[in-house]
Amino acid sequence: MKAVLHIIEYDFRNFFRYKWWLAGLISMNLADLLIMAVVYNKIVNPDLFLGQLKSYFNFFAPGVTVLGLFASAFMIGREVNMEVRREIHHYMLSLPITRLELAVGRLLAGGLRGMMYMTPLLLITFLFLGFPSPSQLLIILGALMLLATGISGLSIAAAVSITSFEKFVTARGLIYYVLFFCSSIFYPSSLIRTLGQDGLIPQPIVVLAELNPLSSGADLIRSFLIGTPIFTLEMIRNLAIFSMIFSTTSTLAYVKIIERK
Repeated sequence: MKAVLHIIEYDFRNFFRYKWWLAGLISMNLADLLIMAVVYNKIVNPDLFLGQLKSYFNFFAPGVTVLGLFASAFMIGREVNMEVRREIHHYMLSLPITRLELAVGRLLAGGLRGMMYMTPLLLITFLFLGFPSPSQLLIILGALMLLATGISGLSIAAAVSITSFEKFVTARGLIYYVLFFCSSIFYPSSLIRTLGQDGLIPQPIVVLAELNPLSSGADLIRSFLIGTPIFTLEMIRNLAIFSMIFSTTSTLAYVKIIERK
């Protein structure tokens, strides 16, 4: 664990080097919440939302939290891709740290950085929607840590599989687009299913939105704060499967790529 903690410390120092990027990302997330959500709250028909929810602002606030978590946790991939392209990892391999410890440290660092960045957004959401009970808070934090770790793993797996920076940026944009908009971050899951049944959107998009880990993360927060959708163990299961798959994949891919290099 000592070696893993050293890697986490290294990645956190790198994270704070991007102060202007972080400031811009925070500004964007706050603008989404305090400007876009407020404007849409006056535009969107509240009858589209089922259950107790009658406010788009209340619906979107948990989504912004998940968006911030995703963007910050995914950033670890950019750094890993740069290290592989510039062969900086040769220096890291010269340290008294095994390849597995190095891979696990990078994975956990990405997830923890996402959690750290997400915390102020989550607190703002609590201020507007109310604070959950201690047990609910533990479930929310545990679920978001699973999500952050899975996102970190997805980012690292993409980073070591695509050596070209231009191709990596293209792949990152595609992943952003698919996971952001084929989810319940912007639209309720019930509405997505209804539109799919009416044939207004393709059925594969409905399936992707239901399996999307960002949907599970946002809906889990909503289930405790606004009561809709109803909390189910399937939300935790989806996040656990996502985290397990990409944590394992990224660890094996990272170890393999630095062995080959």
